[in-house]
Amino acid sequence: MGGKMRRRAGALIAGAIAAVLVLSGCAGDAAVPTFSPKPQVEGALPSEVQDQLKSAVERAMAASGSSGAILGVWVPWSGSYVTGLGTVATGDKTPVSTDMSFRIGDVTRLMTCDVLYALADRGTVKLDASITEYVSGVPDLQDVTLLDLCNGTGGIGSSEATALPMWLNNPDRRWEPKELASYGLAQNRTPAHTGYRDSDAGYLLLGQALERATGQTAAQLIRQYVTAPLGLNATSLPAPKAAAPSPAPALQGSYLAQVDGAYQCAKPTDITVSSSSNGYTDSGVVSTIKDLGRYMQAEAVQALRLKKTPKRFGSPLPVADGAPSWYQTTGGGYLVGSMIGQHGGTPGYLTAAYADPATGFTVVVVLNDSTAGSGFIGNLGFELAAIASKAAPGKGRTAPEFALPFTAEDYAKAVDGAAVCPLPQG
Repeated sequence: MGGKMRRRAGALIAGAIAAVLVLSGCAGDAAVPTFSPKPQVEGALPSEVQDQLKSAVERAMAASGSSGAILGVWVPWSGSYVTGLGTVATGDKTPVSTDMSFRIGDVTRLMTCDVLYALADRGTVKLDASITEYVSGVPDLQDVTLLDLCNGTGGIGSSEATALPMWLNNPDRRWEPKELASYGLAQNRTPAHTGYRDSDAGYLLLGQALERATGQTAAQLIRQYVTAPLGLNATSLPAPKAAAPSPAPALQGSYLAQVDGAYQCAKPTDITVSSSSNGYTDSGVVSTIKDLGRYMQAEAVQALRLKKTPKRFGSPLPVADGAPSWYQTTGGGYLVGSMIGQHGGTPGYLTAAYADPATGFTVVVVLNDSTAGSGFIGNLGFELAAIASKAAPGKGRTAPEFALPFTAEDYAKAVDGAAVCPLPQG
């Protein structure tokens, strides 16, 4: 994980630029996601699309050292494909099932911002309030607002590079949010409000501010304003005591240690049991594939908002210098073409989740090894979305005007190029 997770933007932008140059389980289960603006075709996606999706995920599993994956794809005009692939752990014959829970990584950021906007819509907090109104000991952040922390425009660094070895070596440790955020705060700041900077520390501070503003825990806030209203019964921010994702069964999570500079792809290290305080309101939530599919459809259409303004995704910024115009960020997520979502990792798991607000098109995928990093799972999510977007319409249906500004081939190459384990030839 480590450096590869820190190169999230670079890996994806490389794939995106390639796209610009080129362009100049259980199948058929659509019962759970219900926030699609278009009715979902019952039944499975065409078999050839399923085969392409499965092949792409299995190749990514091999490239990342993952023993298992869970995939959920809902194409309202064509069908759905929800499946578990591989086994729960290397050397374990237990197959992955679609009811297994897992850590959703940076998709948590969207939920933290959901809480912020819910409280702002109700007048409990103001989006332009300074973080210093709620969190003590950070006087130099007077110019950073709660909205900055959600949008990634606070100019604050990321804590992951410093904290990752400690997470991997001592996953049971309980972290205080500000202690963990301090590693990002120790880095040189960039000017607030001027551009996007990927900062886990910002979301940790935002979570703490929301707790202070309400007198409730972050777990209670996410339940009250996100999971309960949407009926996400298998989604939560767990207590900080080290535990496996719940409810059971849990998809086991792992990472690859290095010996003499080489990843030990045949001997992953189990890190299923760890403290949610490693991620807290940045990456600590657990969920299931169906819950996450339902959540992403609701998130894309902003089903939780009480007010129409200010628009949460209305003024996106480039992810980085040189990023294509269709790859932007704001509101705790990424805007990829017309899709809204997020991708990233936490020790043991990599997750990508995206949905299109106009059609309900939704793709969610999780791998059970975090070594390859955030850029890797983002590339895979984009590849899967490109494959599924080409699904033929079902009987009596017409495919909408929905297209992505890149091809599956572009991101398949990006996935292969970020492999940490040897890929099969041929």
